[in-house]
Amino acid sequence: MSETAKRRTPRFWTPLVETSLNAKLLPTVLSVIAGSVDAIGFLGLGGLFTAHVTGNLVILAAHLVGAGEARVAPILSVPVFVAALGLTRLLAGALERIGFASLRPFLLLQLLLLVGFLVLCISAGPRIDADAPIAILAGMLGVSAMAVQNTLVQISLKGAPSTAVMTTNITRFMMDVGDVMLERKPADVVAKARDRAMRTWPAIVGFAIGCGLGATCEAAIGLRALALPAGLALLAVAMGMTANIEGGRGS
Repeated sequence: MSETAKRRTPRFWTPLVETSLNAKLLPTVLSVIAGSVDAIGFLGLGGLFTAHVTGNLVILAAHLVGAGEARVAPILSVPVFVAALGLTRLLAGALERIGFASLRPFLLLQLLLLVGFLVLCISAGPRIDADAPIAILAGMLGVSAMAVQNTLVQISLKGAPSTAVMTTNITRFMMDVGDVMLERKPADVVAKARDRAMRTWPAIVGFAIGCGLGATCEAAIGLRALALPAGLALLAVAMGMTANIEGGRGS
């Protein structure tokens, strides 16, 4: 093999969700993270959605039309989310050029952002003002963490469903269930639908569990509940290490 070919060969592999148990479970863990972060941020930061950015658009429009004002965090969340997506994609391209798959770095980056989110919220004290600069900065770290997660599911873990957009997942799941139940569908269509449904339902359940756990913990200990998704993000990093080693296909 020539030196040029060696340089272009990925040093690691982008795993398929079927390649190992950790790769199969990783989207579910990411869904629990997204659900818990979304619920905790919404309850603790004055209605800020960190994963469900569409919700911030709705809240922003409602405030502007109904009350003529809106909180700063929901206003900033959309451009911050878009910018974080763009920067994460550029980072993925840079990693590909030097021969590294992006799953491990993205999981680590998400962990660091969530830890920063947690630390800032704890440092602000138990009575955090959602419009205070430290609260806004903390919320943007949470939004950025979810942007990284959305990107890694798209380009770093092949075959995974969305881990934060449950409207799409539920719609896809019900369409696939319908295809499986329709006996006149071709066998290959039914097989693909069954496979997608089996991948999608754990993400839906995981997000719902994350929302419940996040809301319960936030009610009990406030924004210190962000330790839950941060801890799960650490678990995701460990799972990603094994999933990458166990194989897949080149990024």
